[in-house]
Amino acid sequence: MLLKEYRICMPLTVDEYKIGQLYMISKHSHEQSDRGEGVEVVQNEPFEDPHHGNGQFTEKRVYLNSKLPGWARAVVPKIFYVTEKAWNYYPYTITEYTCSFLPKFSIHIETKYEDNKGSNDSIFDNEAKDVEREVCFIDIACDEIPERYYKESEDPKHFKSEKTGRGQLREGWRDSHQPIMCSYKLVTVKFEVWGLQTRVEQFVHKVVRDILLIGHRQAFAWVDEWYDMTMDDVREYEKNMHEQTNIKVCNQHSSPVDDIESHTQTST
Repeated sequence: MLLKEYRICMPLTVDEYKIGQLYMISKHSHEQSDRGEGVEVVQNEPFEDPHHGNGQFTEKRVYLNSKLPGWARAVVPKIFYVTEKAWNYYPYTITEYTCSFLPKFSIHIETKYEDNKGSNDSIFDNEAKDVEREVCFIDIACDEIPERYYKESEDPKHFKSEKTGRGQLREGWRDSHQPIMCSYKLVTVKFEVWGLQTRVEQFVHKVVRDILLIGHRQAFAWVDEWYDMTMDDVREYEKNMHEQTNIKVCNQHSSPVDDIESHTQTST
């Protein structure tokens, strides 16, 4: 098991980001489906928890075979997907990733959002007070992203919002920018297979970090697209994007996946 805490600051408020994250996730998933992969939404509906209250439960299939390193692609099916289950009780969320093909693999993410610059060292005291972990700050403006994902229009150093006047962030922006919020993520990766555990867990954390960096950059760079939306507006946008993305993904993957599941059930 490898546990890390990520802190990603944004030039937004927590209330603003509630809309922005939903918009970003839906648009990003739709864009990814154009590359021969994508996210199939299996379930997305209101959910009530006795402790956390009202929220939203989402289940997705994340197809990502091409993102695996060569040594991993050699041992997994050509049509490979991870199941994502998320419980959104904003400003607190839980996300879990599992894979039926790899029963000893899992990712567990707990996220909390606060209006500060990542200065709350006790935010996860109830979840992991005495658990040793590395704290990693992610800077959406200055940290490098994989070259294949770089777009100048999504670079916070160049982008400036017409609706908010925010942007063109410079090194050290987190020290003085207002407003500012932080997304705190406690990420646990498990791959309990002798001989591969360390290698796989480190690789997964690298992928997680890249995804967090890219996603948060996009959420800010697309701010003018979602800034005037209400929660009803973004839920309708989310619904439309899910329908369009599912059509793309299911056309590419439904038959092979059904074959794999049928074979698995027959073998069992």
